[in-house]
Amino acid sequence: MGNRDAVALDDPVGESLRGRHAHLARRWGRAATYLPEVATFSAVTADPDPEEWADLARLLGPGEFADMFGCPATPPSDWEPVFVLQGRQMVWPGSSHPDAEAGVVELGADSVPEMLDLVARAQPGPFWPRTHELGTFLGVRDNGTLVAMAGERLRPPGWTEISAVCTAPEARGRGHAARLVSALVARILARGERPFLHVAETNTGAIGLYERLGFETRRHVTFRGFRTP
Repeated sequence: MGNRDAVALDDPVGESLRGRHAHLARRWGRAATYLPEVATFSAVTADPDPEEWADLARLLGPGEFADMFGCPATPPSDWEPVFVLQGRQMVWPGSSHPDAEAGVVELGADSVPEMLDLVARAQPGPFWPRTHELGTFLGVRDNGTLVAMAGERLRPPGWTEISAVCTAPEARGRGHAARLVSALVARILARGERPFLHVAETNTGAIGLYERLGFETRRHVTFRGFRTP
């Protein structure tokens, strides 16, 4: 994989908001963020000036949360830091994929209450009532109950991010996460795109799983969140 092929992954939030997620975006000047209840990620350009930070502050409103994801730019000093999390960006290196659709179901808007309940119990990360609109979400049911899911999130050109990978505590250790991620990899590759994902450095179990499935680390990233003045 050449650097040119993966350059969109350097700013996956901005590339998504300017492209395939433009219909889910809010904008003010050069700043952009997702619609409420879809995602909290915000984006500025590679070298934002004070006016651009002011645009983002106006877009979000006073005292609101700005999830800057892996953006390395530093906001003005009156933006209050909320969190810093070390992570990594991993990519699928090839074009081959496993056949892993068995036992997997597609989840739509009617599944949102179940998805939110699973997220509350499994805590995979941010997930809101309209997050499922970002892409395809797949699940595993046990006697009709949703016990595991994974889906598509950021969509920079040529790529699709796999996210919200989670399993209910009582259903772990059964291979559900591997099955769901493999099914999403197959669907993404079938569209002619490349799968990628992000994971916290502290989540060593997930990193090990993704490496066993075939993902490779592309770069280390620092996730940061702030509160607007």
